[in-house]
Amino acid sequence: MESIEKVSLAEKFSLIQDYWNPRIAGELNGQQVKLAKFKGAFEWHHHEHEDEFFLVISGQFEMHLRDKVVVLNPGECIVIPRGVEHKPVAPVEADVLMFEPASTVNTGNLQDNERTRTDLERL
Repeated sequence: MESIEKVSLAEKFSLIQDYWNPRIAGELNGQQVKLAKFKGAFEWHHHEHEDEFFLVISGQFEMHLRDKVVVLNPGECIVIPRGVEHKPVAPVEADVLMFEPASTVNTGNLQDNERTRTDLERL
C-alpha cells in the first residue's frame, strides 16, 4: 500500500521557479492535481476531450475567452468546458492549481508548441 501523505501547497509552489510548466501534486480516479506558476500570456488553445479546472491560490490571472475576460483572484476558480477556446493571461505572478484528466496536455490542440509539456514532473 502506498504511503498517504498530506501536501503543503505553499511548499510545493516554492519548488517551482518557472512559468507555464505544470507539475503533478497528486492523482485520483484518472485525474491529476497540477500546480503551475503563471506570468505573462499563454497561447489561445482548446482541449477537444477534456474539461479543465483552475483555482487561484495566490496572485491573479485573467481567463480570456472569445467573448469576455474573467479575472480570477485567490480562492476563485473557473471551469473551462472541453472545446472552448481560452487564453490564460497573468499580469502578475499567480500560483494556480489545476484539476483535469491525466490525458490533458497543457497546450491542448497546439501539440507542437514550445510550451507543450507531456512528461510532467511530480512534486
